[in-house]
Amino acid sequence: MDIFRSLSYPNFRLQVIGQAISLLGTWMQRVAISWLVYEMTGSVFWLGFVQFISLLPSLLLSPFIGSFVDRHKKYKLVFVTQVGLMIQAGLLTLVVGLQWESVFLLSLLGFIQGIINAFDVLGRQSLLVSLVGNKKDLPNAIALNSSIFNAARMVGPAIGGILLTAYGEFVCFAINFISFIPVIICLMLMNVVEDRSKLNKESNWTGLVEGFSYLRRSPHIASLIIVLSFSSLLVIPYTSLLPAVAKDLFSGDESTFSWFESAAGLGAMIGAIHMARMKTGQNLRYRVLLAALLMGLSLALLAYAHFLPSALLFTAMVSFSMMMQNSSINTYIQTHAVPSYRARAMSYYVMAFQGIAPLGTLLIGATAEYIGIKNTLYTMGAFGIVISVCFYTYLRLHIHRKLFKF
Repeated sequence: MDIFRSLSYPNFRLQVIGQAISLLGTWMQRVAISWLVYEMTGSVFWLGFVQFISLLPSLLLSPFIGSFVDRHKKYKLVFVTQVGLMIQAGLLTLVVGLQWESVFLLSLLGFIQGIINAFDVLGRQSLLVSLVGNKKDLPNAIALNSSIFNAARMVGPAIGGILLTAYGEFVCFAINFISFIPVIICLMLMNVVEDRSKLNKESNWTGLVEGFSYLRRSPHIASLIIVLSFSSLLVIPYTSLLPAVAKDLFSGDESTFSWFESAAGLGAMIGAIHMARMKTGQNLRYRVLLAALLMGLSLALLAYAHFLPSALLFTAMVSFSMMMQNSSINTYIQTHAVPSYRARAMSYYVMAFQGIAPLGTLLIGATAEYIGIKNTLYTMGAFGIVISVCFYTYLRLHIHRKLFKF
């Protein structure tokens, strides 16, 4: 089928197989750690704080890492980061197994994971080009990659919720540790050829400065990164409130929380499949605009929801639009950035998506403590709508200037 065309490349097929298994474990761990922190503290702020710490390295390091990745082979980097993430998962399993868990230790291990993950995400994103032989199939590969991520997000929390209720957090963490084995095996089976001539030869600092200069010269890319930055700060962190939404608004337990996570994963997976079916040449920037508007409206509806099924539906709608927005921006940058600057351009994408998000989780957590969960969701929905209106205004002015430029 045309929607699965990028799976015809053996290296990409191995990437999908390994990641599909590993990501199930990753999402099971995320559910377990979120519930563990909320059970330990009963605080939305501390829930957001632990997520903030784990994503902080993406904010601080992404531009520097982008320059580093452009200078090195991506395959070797991804292999090393996967081994590092497996060791981190093993340490987390050991801490929980010995009942040493505390907010400090969970934050420390989350920060270590964040550092490794910052290298891994940029390396993996930049490696995709080498896993798919034809550049025309790259958007399809990006969308399928997102589909796998979000399919795991849908199934992983559901399984994690069952295991969490029946056996506790330790089992979830242990399964995540074991799930890295298939990833490493699949990486070892790959035969990746990377063109050394396209590697950046500049120093990290020079590469960083040049990467920022390239972004300034490319307003079509910079404007998308700005949209994603504001979304990550004010809208996307809604996910950090899901444990509180499940427990406080709907009087639920671990299983209820896993339903919300699974609903979010289902919506995002549908969005990713929709992106995979997209034909080359479609206007990605207008897709970003519509997705931002839908995300804001869906969050407002989630805040208004009085019944669990409707709340799950609106959660899925938020994630569907979030997936559409982020995947469209990702695809646009990967297909429009100059190859020698691709990793650096993607580093700003990662910084905007994963780096700004931790600031958002702190801000949203503190806001929810002060004005309540429902009012916070309404406020986030309003910001989503404002972001879409501002981007629409920018696009209209930009197109107007191009039409009348002599």
